[in-house]
This record gives sequence, C-alpha cells and structure tokens, in this order.
Amino acid sequence: MKLKSLGAVKNTRRVFLTDANYKHTLAAIRSLGQKGLKVDVGSASPLQIGAFSKYANRALTYPDPKLSRERFVEFVLKMCTRNKYDMIIPIGYTSTVTLSMFKEKLEHVVKIPVADYEQMKVAACKDRTITLAKKLGIPTPNTIRLEENDINRAKTLRYPLVVKGITESGRLYYVTSPEELTEKSSVLFKIEGKSPLIQEYIRGEGFGFFALFNHGEPRAMFMHRRIREYPITGGPSTVAESVYEPKLGEYGLKILDALNWHGVAMVEFKRDTRDNEFKLMEINTKFWGSLDLAIASGVNFPYLLYRMAIEGDIKPVFSYKVGLRFMWPFPDDFLHVLANPSAFPEFAKDLADKSIKKNVLLSDLMPNVMLLFKTFVLGLYKLRNYTQLRYPHGIPKGI
Repeated sequence: MKLKSLGAVKNTRRVFLTDANYKHTLAAIRSLGQKGLKVDVGSASPLQIGAFSKYANRALTYPDPKLSRERFVEFVLKMCTRNKYDMIIPIGYTSTVTLSMFKEKLEHVVKIPVADYEQMKVAACKDRTITLAKKLGIPTPNTIRLEENDINRAKTLRYPLVVKGITESGRLYYVTSPEELTEKSSVLFKIEGKSPLIQEYIRGEGFGFFALFNHGEPRAMFMHRRIREYPITGGPSTVAESVYEPKLGEYGLKILDALNWHGVAMVEFKRDTRDNEFKLMEINTKFWGSLDLAIASGVNFPYLLYRMAIEGDIKPVFSYKVGLRFMWPFPDDFLHVLANPSAFPEFAKDLADKSIKKNVLLSDLMPNVMLLFKTFVLGLYKLRNYTQLRYPHGIPKGI
C-alpha cells in the first residue's frame, strides 16, 4: 500500500530500505539520498520517521516479518519485481535475518547485500557467537547456556548476572539473587521458547567495531565508544565518540573473518574495568544505531555498501576522523537525562556545542519534528513508572 510520495530524486538508481521507523534508517536515507539515489522506504508500522525525510521518495507498509516471514518475503518479491529496485537494504534485525534466510529466492529480482544464512545463524545467536569467540581466543564474559530445569548450574556464579535471550530480541534482565535468576530465566524461556544465556555483568565502557565485508574481505571499518547510553545500565548510544583501538580492531576483524562475512556488521564489546581487556558481548548482523557517527567521521557505510553490491568491489576505507562526537538528542539522550537527571548539565552543554554533531538537519527538518513528538509521547509514558524508566532491565548490584 502506497502511503505517500515525496520529492523524487533525478536518478535511475533505486533502492529500498526497511525499518523506516529507526533513527539509523534515517541516517541511511539521508546518506543515499544525498548521493542522488532514489530511496523508497518501508516498515511494518504506518508511522515511519524516515518517510518524512525529503530524501525519501515514497513509503510503503509491509507485513511484519516478526509475525510472518513468508508474507513479508512474498511482499518483497512482488514489490521488487514491480518496482525494479537495484537493491534492498535491510536495517532491522528481523528483516536482515529474514532476507538472509530467503536470499536465494529473491536474488534473481534484486540485490540483497547481506551474509548467507549459515553465517547469519552463527552471528545472530549469542550462544554460538560466544563459542566461536572463545575458539578464536577473543575474551568473553563468563557465560552459561541454560537448559530447561537446569537453573542450578548458574547459581554458583557471582552476582550481579545478566539473563538474556540468545537472539537479538532486546530482552535481558540484571539479577542479583538466586531467586531473581530463577524468576527471570523462567520469564525469558516462556517468552522466547528457548533457554536463555546467563553471563557475568561486565562493568566498563561500551565499544563498537563496525565493518563492511565483501565475501570475507574487509572493505571498511570504524570504531566508537559510548559516552552516554539509554538504558543507563547499558544500551544504545545517545552520545558516542569515534576512536581507534588496535586490539578492538584485531578482535573485530578476527571474528568476522572467521565467519567469512559479507555485508555490514557491528561487533559489540565492553572494556572490563577489572583488567582493561575488551570482552565481546555480541555481534549485530545489521546496521547499528550510531550509524550517523560513522558517516560523519568519513565512513559512509550505506553508500559504500551500495557501491560494493553494484560495482562488485570498492577500494577499502580504513581511515576516519578520530575524536568526533555525535549526539542523538531526541528522544535518545533526553531519555538518558530523564533516567539520570545528574546528566542534564552535560546534555545542555553538548546540545549547545557546535563541534558535537547531531542528527538534526535544518535542510531536512521534518523527521526531527516527528522525533520531538515521539520524545514527548515516550517521556509521558515512561514517567508513569520512574523505576521502569530508570532501570528497565533491573539494577546491577552496586551501580
């Protein structure tokens, strides 16, 4: 169903981006649109922030792949056959994994620059990722994969612990007692139908290694550290800074090389305060929330991915501006401040600092107007339960 048609770009090259309600989809829309590509977008939700960008040609609503992968794939097949897109670029986790799973069925009508499903299954499963990292000598948190009714295996671990689903569902809990461990593990098992992972809680800064691979060969890379995040106990960046850490790059390249990766990926780490060592958390098999920062630092991942898929290969991009900070004020950093009011002075300072880049474009302001509206609605909703706002996953002991 066509929702709207915006200003078309004078270019025969045409791409489709999924998950137009995400902030990093907006970054990709702007990136590709500014390069002269005609960008169509879509989402399972009719409210699509990215669709309000002047760089979005039109917006579609598609079947939710979380509810029916088959209906989503059939929609994509018909849409790409009719509109003759050069490429479909998935942004969200579910759309990325689904298009990887059905890539062979779709590749005869559209390019899909994602990893093959065999590699995707390893990278998208936290349990298999941790196992691979250990084999490669990459440090990881102490981790146990629970089987049903086997909760006693984890009761000897030191608290606090993290109980998380094995796929990128976003569901995790911090637990500080055997009783909480039993309760939250049971909750996750009932929700996901799979045994959760139990990990030690790693205190320290969050880091990300980002890369573009061409059938096992690295073609672009970037690194950042989180300055602020939401939730405040660990979550997506609300302010981040570009960095270069040789050991981080070594670990990130090693695991993606072992996977013979293709397309983009983020390898997430924490630098453990106990030994100053990077510990691998997980692999995000898709574009990441802090994509704006990479683009602003000189690594235009969406356009590089596009060129790589169309041209077959590109010249590697391994250098970028280090020390650049990027802020996502609304709703991301605003939610951080609501949860942690002591951060307001830094929020206000960074908001006024012109050297800190933001995802607010005066030349493409409508998406940011919609984000302000989203901030207002989210803020009112979350303030109804302040404990949930501040600690949505629970409180790690001693934080």
